[in-house]
Amino acid sequence: MLESQVAETTTAIAEPTRRDFLFIATGAAAAVGGAALVWPFIQSMTPDAATIAAGAPVEVDLTPIAEGQIVKVFWRGKLIFVRHRTPAEIKAAEDVNVASLRDPQPDAARVKPGHAQWLIVYGNCTHLGCVPLGQQGEYKGWFCPCHGSVFDTSGRVRGGPAPINLPIPPYTFASDTKIVIGQGATA
Repeated sequence: MLESQVAETTTAIAEPTRRDFLFIATGAAAAVGGAALVWPFIQSMTPDAATIAAGAPVEVDLTPIAEGQIVKVFWRGKLIFVRHRTPAEIKAAEDVNVASLRDPQPDAARVKPGHAQWLIVYGNCTHLGCVPLGQQGEYKGWFCPCHGSVFDTSGRVRGGPAPINLPIPPYTFASDTKIVIGQGATA
């Protein structure tokens, strides 16, 4: 008789009961409900698009940009050109007589030391704000189709009504293959 009681007790312990199921189901529902409550708070900590557009720095990976290619990015709602210049474009920009320019500025002042192949400039013509076409015009820099301003491969004005060179946004090199536009920006 004692053996039969032990067998019944062992069988009863090994089989799940309705109480076990309710305990597990209640715990799972509480976990899902807790996650549903916490998720909006976690999401609220990430900056929204308006905050990013207002000036949060933008990282640009330079690795996929081929030599001779111009990539467009936006920072603070403004267009930025990131140009991977060829050795011929760099040489053409460096060989210019700076005194002959409307807005004299040497190429070395428009790029970061050791990174002459990367030119980062605002992407709007300094005449009336049109978007110039890349690798166009007499100097194969940019050509503004609105009023005919011409810029060289360093973004310097070479003809047309534009009064100054394409401005350079504040940026830093985080590594040889990544820039951060807006890093340390005050304007």
